[in-house]
Amino acid sequence: MIKIRNLTKYYGDLCAVDDVSFDIKKGEILALLGPNGAGKTTIYRILTGYLKPTSGNIEVMDYNIYEHMMKIKNKIGYLPEAAPIYRDMLVFDYLDFVADIRGISTEKKMKQIRELSELCGLDEVIHMTIDELSKGYKQRVGIAHALMGDPDILVLDEPTVGLDPNQIVETRDIIKRIGKTKTIIYSTHILSEAEATCDRIVVINRGKKVADDTLKGLQDAMNEKSFENIFMKLTRGN
Repeated sequence: MIKIRNLTKYYGDLCAVDDVSFDIKKGEILALLGPNGAGKTTIYRILTGYLKPTSGNIEVMDYNIYEHMMKIKNKIGYLPEAAPIYRDMLVFDYLDFVADIRGISTEKKMKQIRELSELCGLDEVIHMTIDELSKGYKQRVGIAHALMGDPDILVLDEPTVGLDPNQIVETRDIIKRIGKTKTIIYSTHILSEAEATCDRIVVINRGKKVADDTLKGLQDAMNEKSFENIFMKLTRGN
């Protein structure tokens, strides 16, 4: 479904992404992991059309980022780490606004708002202003935003950062429900979350891909049961 080939991105003399290649299958939940500054967010920004690569290519459902970026954008819902939501708006009004931007008809719009409100657990806060919400609920609004228009692919950059343990579990459950019908790529610093949620793990360190396997595959290859220890070995070069 998604093919990333020899992706490289320089910021001046700094190589943020260094010749990275991997595929993502339809219906897969893939965790893109790595320490801060590893290059994860840069990969997301190239995939979603916010940045152009220095070299390499990405294909999404046979569309490439150089010739068909608008078609790719219509296939992807993206939630960056800092959710770009208007905090002075009511949750309902905000989702209505997002639906209008997506060009969704009035009839379909109301149906989608109801479905996303239920899926993301927003029914109780739908008529509250976003600024009144907890960080967990704000994040749910951001996920609903990313899902508006029913994209085939959902890209989540640190969707649980700053959440308390209960909010993390609730957000994880939402991601797992969404993963039953969509392809999901997400990053997290909570390794237990990746263990509980993802089908496959790609680890990026200093711009390079250093692992690409299932959790069990990594455990067997490195003769190590603890994913925390596996992650430390991969990202510290031990």
